[in-house]
Amino acid sequence: MESTICEEMHEIVIVGGGLCGLATALALHKKGIESVVLEKSETLRAAGAAIGVMPNGWRALDQLGVASHLRTTALPLQGTRMTWIDTGKEQYTPNKNIGEVRCLKRSDIVETFADALPPKTIRFGCDIVSVEMDPLTSLPCLLFSNGKRIGAKILIGCDGSRSIVANYLGLKPAKTFRTSAIRGLTSYPNGHSFPLEFVRLITGKTAVGRLPITDKLVHWFVGVQQGTDAMFPQDPELIKQRALEAASGHPADVQEMIEKCDLDSLSFTHLRYRAPWDLMLGNFREKTVTVAGDAMHVMGPFLGQGGSAGIEDAVVLGRNLAKTLMNGSEKVEEALDQYVKERRMRVVKLATQSYLTALLVENRPMLMKFVVIAVMAIFFRNPSAHVQYDCGLL
Repeated sequence: MESTICEEMHEIVIVGGGLCGLATALALHKKGIESVVLEKSETLRAAGAAIGVMPNGWRALDQLGVASHLRTTALPLQGTRMTWIDTGKEQYTPNKNIGEVRCLKRSDIVETFADALPPKTIRFGCDIVSVEMDPLTSLPCLLFSNGKRIGAKILIGCDGSRSIVANYLGLKPAKTFRTSAIRGLTSYPNGHSFPLEFVRLITGKTAVGRLPITDKLVHWFVGVQQGTDAMFPQDPELIKQRALEAASGHPADVQEMIEKCDLDSLSFTHLRYRAPWDLMLGNFREKTVTVAGDAMHVMGPFLGQGGSAGIEDAVVLGRNLAKTLMNGSEKVEEALDQYVKERRMRVVKLATQSYLTALLVENRPMLMKFVVIAVMAIFFRNPSAHVQYDCGLL
C-alpha cells in the first residue's frame, strides 16, 4: 500500500474562498490558528450581489470582529412590505420586534473578511477535481486539475452547492427548486427615494424584491418560475432583458431599476437546496474532513438565512477546533463531531422552514399549500423565531 504523494502539507485547508470559507478562516485566525484557503477563481468572488443579514447573522459577525465595520456599509431596514399587484392587497411587518436587519453587498462582506486575514492565506486559481484519502496516513489529499496534490490534516469544504468535498463525504446532490432568480444591484448617483424596507411585489407567477443597501444603492431580485432543467443566458445584457420581460407587469420604478442596473452584478441561476431529510441523515464528517456553508446546507433564499447560517457555521467550527488544537489535543475527529452535532438540528430546522416556504411561493396545487400551511402553523408558529438564534461565543 503506497502513500499518496502530496507536494505540500497544511494543518487546515479550506476549499472555497466565498463568504463561508473566508469566515471560517477568520474564525480560526481569531483563535490563533493558521489555515490556507483554496479558491478556484482568480479573484475574490461574491456571487449573488447581496444578502440580507438578520439578528442571528449580526451575532455571528460580532464574534468575528467585523460587525462594526459592516454596519457602516449598509442602512438598517425598518420592515417588510408585501404587495400583490393584481389585487392591491398589501401586508407590512415592522422589524422593531425582530431586531437589526440590513442588506449587505456580498463583495463588502467578502473583502472585509479577506482584509482581516493574514497575507497569503488565500490562494487563487486552485481548480480542485477530487479528494483522496492517503491509505497510510488517513489524511485527505486534494488533487488539482494540473496534477498537483496538497495534503491537509484537517479539510473543510466551503465550496458551495456543487461541493467536491461534500461529494467525497457521500452527500446527496443538491436539488433544484422550480423557482429561479435573477439578482442585481442598481446605483443611483443622486440618491433614490425608496423607503428603507424589504419590498416584495407579486403579480402572477413573478415576484420582484427590492432591498435598499444605502441611500444610493439598491439590491433587487426577480423570481421566475420555470422548469428545473431550464437553461439560462450568461450574457449580462440578455439577463437584463429577461428580467425586464419577467417584470413587465410591475410599476415603472421597478422597470427603471432593472434598466439602470449595474451589469457586472447580474446573475441568473436556479435556486438549489439540500432536502431537510438529507440534512437529518447526511454524513458531514469522514475522519478529519467536514463541510460548512452551502456545501453542507444550501437552502434557497426564502428565509434570507443561507449566508448567515454559513457565518454561524464558521463560528461554531472555529470554537470547537480551537478547544482541541489550542490544548494540544489530537482529538480532531471529536471536535468535528461536536461541530456537526451543534449545527445539524439548526440547519435542519432552517432548511425545513425554507423548503415549506418555497412550496407556498411556487405554483403548487392548492391542496398541497393547505397542508403546508397547517404544518407550518404547528412547527413554526412564530415564523421569525429563527432570527433570535445565538451561535454562541467564538
